[in-house]
Amino acid sequence: METFKGLVVWQKSHNLVLEIYNITKKFPDEERFGLVSQLRRAIASVPTNIVEGFKRKGKREFSHFLNLADSSLEETKYHLILCKDLNYLENNKYLNLNLKCEEIGRMLSGLQKKINGINCN
Repeated sequence: METFKGLVVWQKSHNLVLEIYNITKKFPDEERFGLVSQLRRAIASVPTNIVEGFKRKGKREFSHFLNLADSSLEETKYHLILCKDLNYLENNKYLNLNLKCEEIGRMLSGLQKKINGINCN
């Protein structure tokens, strides 16, 4: 693969970034520099770390950046819970976003295992 854009996990995480940016546009103005900023930073870090790791020369470094992406994804999941509990997100929207996070998490784990030569089956 020549470019990170060919990685399905990057494509899905990028699309989730776009979705969360759109959703957070409707959050209260008082959250602009608080929760909105933290959520956007956390979710944008997922595809960013995939890209940075992809460009690194070694498998170990790529694996490290995939781990960072997964950590940012976990942070995102917490922020989504908080958004739901503060009634900024309807429960069905929260569930949909959380499912997407779970799928991306499984994909990151699978890619990390593949890179490290661990049998995924």
